[in-house]
Amino acid sequence: MPFEPPSPQLPPLDRLLEIMAHLRDPDGGCPWDIEQTFATIAPYTVEEAYEVADAIERGDLDDLKGELGDLLFQVVFHARMAEEQGAFDFKDVAAAMVDKMVRRHPHVFAGQTYVDVAEQTAAWETIKANERAAKGRAASLLDDVPPSLPGMTRAVKLTKRAARVGFDWPSTDEVLAKLREELEELQVEIDAGDLPKARAELGDLLFVCANLARKLDVDPEDSLRAANAKFTRRFSHIERVLAERGSSPEKSDLAEMDALWDEAKALERKAL
Repeated sequence: MPFEPPSPQLPPLDRLLEIMAHLRDPDGGCPWDIEQTFATIAPYTVEEAYEVADAIERGDLDDLKGELGDLLFQVVFHARMAEEQGAFDFKDVAAAMVDKMVRRHPHVFAGQTYVDVAEQTAAWETIKANERAAKGRAASLLDDVPPSLPGMTRAVKLTKRAARVGFDWPSTDEVLAKLREELEELQVEIDAGDLPKARAELGDLLFVCANLARKLDVDPEDSLRAANAKFTRRFSHIERVLAERGSSPEKSDLAEMDALWDEAKALERKAL
């Protein structure tokens, strides 16, 4: 027998939790939802977070509302699976976050005062370090930086942790010098035809790029997304103009496409 839809009289979050319970119910639920696990859902959770970021970057608040809903559904999904295992439920997730935010904001909830934002940030990191120690997780300062993070993001977090104890370049000048050094080392391995070593040197180069982004207070993932969008716009211009000429990239050559690329750049500068 089909489930009755959740009552419209319920608060929206309660309705969402009830829907999730129905979807996971072995007796009449959705076969796809029933067979999912934390591991199979995790990639969708990451994808939804990126779609939230994309909506923000585009300044599309209507889309942002929908994407935040999709991300919330991922939280509800994980919480429901945990509840089925007797581990925790959605209310426990919310309660844990409430406790964490109160604990990490003593200047708001406990009368603590800080001289400036820098002191507040340092206190925040100290509180987090104490939390890690209480859980007995982090023998190393770097232990609980999740390996599953995107590579550039993890590189920033790793080096930010190390910088807290003074292991850092003094300025961007040293980072740029290291960048040139790594580029030269990459060139040596490429010229030698040693692909495994070139791969390692490329990783070193990207790691230094992440350090440079941190020094500039720039999110490297955001920078790369912007560069991807720029490439997409300019290549689309090439395709569009070639189509107007009765051609295509496959029928064109590098010289013609380079000229159209430069044209796209010029149009972008003119539009600014």
